Amino acid sequence: MDLESHSTLNDHVQQTGISSGSQDEVSVPDSGPEMAEPQVAVAPVVTSRLSVKAPEFYPSGYNQNFNQNFTDSSFEDRYDGYVTLAEYVQDFLNHLTEQPGCFEMEIEQFAETLNGWVTADEALQELVELIYQQATSVPNFSYMGARLCNYLSHHLTISPQSGNFRQLLLQRCRTEYENRDEATKGDETTRKQFHAFVLFLAELYLNLEIKGTKGQVMRAEILQEGLRELLNALFSNPVDSNLICAVKLLKLTGSVLEDAWKEKGKNDMEEMIQRIENVVLDANCSRDVKHMLLKLVELRSSNWGRVHGTSPCTEATPENDPNYFMNEPTFYTSDGVPFTAADPDYQEKYQEMLEREDLFPEYEENGTDLSGPGDLYFDDIDDEMDPEIEEAYEKFCLESEHKRKQ
Repeated sequence: MDLESHSTLNDHVQQTGISSGSQDEVSVPDSGPEMAEPQVAVAPVVTSRLSVKAPEFYPSGYNQNFNQNFTDSSFEDRYDGYVTLAEYVQDFLNHLTEQPGCFEMEIEQFAETLNGWVTADEALQELVELIYQQATSVPNFSYMGARLCNYLSHHLTISPQSGNFRQLLLQRCRTEYENRDEATKGDETTRKQFHAFVLFLAELYLNLEIKGTKGQVMRAEILQEGLRELLNALFSNPVDSNLICAVKLLKLTGSVLEDAWKEKGKNDMEEMIQRIENVVLDANCSRDVKHMLLKLVELRSSNWGRVHGTSPCTEATPENDPNYFMNEPTFYTSDGVPFTAADPDYQEKYQEMLEREDLFPEYEENGTDLSGPGDLYFDDIDDEMDPEIEEAYEKFCLESEHKRKQ
């Protein structure tokens, strides 16, 4: 290697910012008669300067000023470093967002600290607002927020005339609840905020425990009625985002709501399913959302996916397993009436369907393929139904099923 080449390589090293004393230094072998092949310089490895605490790694709405007390000191010492209640609570909420697995270990100390700090009505209201905002603005915190609310509702000692923690929390939720009709008709941002509230209320319904007069643990009945009215509001304004929120709500709470309504002798879930079928038939929502709604109806028809296991020593049969036919495909007769393998006259209906559809016109009974290469019948087969035809077919099947029920 001549001096000019050596100088060029040194210039390249300097341009890449590698000092002569660094571990990434590129060594240049001396030229000599023993070198048979020219040496190729290896490009240096560029080390990322992006910190693990960079904003890109935090969920939207997360406070990036995470207090180092949560990682650099014991929990008992954290209280001393805060000037205001808001700072302490917000850092703990961010801590739970980042490390939800710490809930069981740290919630008791958190509640004890709050009992020493929250001694006035204003402080309790501030605490409720901070938790509510975190649960409705930070993605995936609604479940953790509901668990936190349940724990504090049983362990905060303050109970002012304005209401205890649970009462103030429900009052805060009522503010959003009363604006449900306007919110479902609002712009995209308004609807998004409202949907976050709906899902948080659903988590509260599942996680907020109330002790009855006899010591029994119950769910808040007022939330049960509230969720029904929220569903009605969402279905009354059937744009895609509202319907998607309704689907999420029912997938989360549908089984619990239906059980509770049935205990009271109410048919509310049947009414909800009927509204969904009407939306699928009449609403101008997208095909994907209609598909989600149909899948929800299917989920409910399978008892919300709840499978009652059979004895491990007994083979599942239609007689001993009520879910035996749950995953069987659904077929339709020439009149559009659905049937599955659970129907008594399944074989007769299925054979009639095969003859009507003539599914395999080019095959003999022994399976010999009679269609030669390039056969028009097999070349023209489309694996997927045309979207418009598929939508019309789904509509036809639902209408036929509706008429049959009448």
